[in-house]
Amino acid sequence: MGIPARSRYLAVAAAVCAAMAAVVAPANAAPAPAPCPAPRAGGPGAAAAPFKVWLAGDSTMANGSGTCPVGWGREFDRLFNDDVTVVNNAVGGRSIQTWLYESNVKSTKDSTGECVVSPRTYAARWSGMLAAGGMRAGDWLIIQFGINDGDRNCPRHVGTTRYRQLLGTMAREAKARGVKPVFVTPVAAIRCSGSTAVGNRGFVDETIAQGQADQVPVIDLHRRSVALYNSLRLCPNDGNYSEGAVGAFFCNDHTHFEAAGAARIAEVVARALREQGIGLASSLR
Repeated sequence: MGIPARSRYLAVAAAVCAAMAAVVAPANAAPAPAPCPAPRAGGPGAAAAPFKVWLAGDSTMANGSGTCPVGWGREFDRLFNDDVTVVNNAVGGRSIQTWLYESNVKSTKDSTGECVVSPRTYAARWSGMLAAGGMRAGDWLIIQFGINDGDRNCPRHVGTTRYRQLLGTMAREAKARGVKPVFVTPVAAIRCSGSTAVGNRGFVDETIAQGQADQVPVIDLHRRSVALYNSLRLCPNDGNYSEGAVGAFFCNDHTHFEAAGAARIAEVVARALREQGIGLASSLR
């Protein structure tokens, strides 16, 4: 962790004043300069107010355990300066609905084809983020779902309309607390068409459309991750995920990341923040 900018500024200012005070004025010289005023908060080099970046998503974002799988959220904190704390509340195996409502999502569907949710009480992870000790004004919330949501069966199943409704709900509740949300499309698995990696996730268009509807910035991680796989020449692949460049990036499956792969995906998200001019980028190292 580096020395915060404000601390460096104060140290330099103090050194300059000490040097001036050490000079002995000759006889009949002009009066010594007045002592340096204490640096004022908000002046040059003043530290930014600390804030948190909250993450909500599935296993491709979650911290994970051991060496594999590792979600990109575990590698995200190191990309920020000292004033930022990343709080990773992503959980493996969740759709947006099971992440929000957990055990209240039933194994049966209603007349619209959506899983029954009863009672409609939030799980502890989201209710805690909404409580007094959770998200605060000035924080950011990054949301990435869409991988497990396409399950045909409850409780993970989420239809496209319901998916958009829940994204919108999370964005509105964050904004109501002065928190700035960012939507992220689902990261791609590795799937090859000959020597070319190709897209393979659903809910990409829905995520982008809801971002436009809610005026929330959207990082198209699906498209960007496919581009990364092609730049790394991870295709063609015969389905062996344990060796070579693919084995170094993915666990022994086509979806989850080794630590090195997770770090590359985190860097892709950080690059998108910069390229898209999203305000959070100003706190990247």
